[in-house]
Amino acid sequence: MIFRRGRFGELVDRQLDLFVSETDLLEEVTDADAAWTNAAAEETEELYGDFELVVDAIGERLYDIRETYASTLEAGTADQYRAAFDRAARKRFGRYASFLEEGR
Repeated sequence: MIFRRGRFGELVDRQLDLFVSETDLLEEVTDADAAWTNAAAEETEELYGDFELVVDAIGERLYDIRETYASTLEAGTADQYRAAFDRAARKRFGRYASFLEEGR
């Protein structure tokens, strides 16, 4: 069976690969998640806030990547690209890509 990747599949994969290779945010979010998860009760709230800041930074960066490219496309094509980007980002980064839905 052959699966069709869609019009923007390869482009989006390359964009997400580049994001991964050029950022330390994914390591930071892993460290921040471990820090607040393993923290003493009195430190949890502050450390969770730090974790959320890194999650937001990841989402904002993904949003910037998406919108920078989308701005070069015609409206209907841009919407198709955004949908492809959002699907791939959610699949690859899970909850860290939730900002894309909010930032739409």
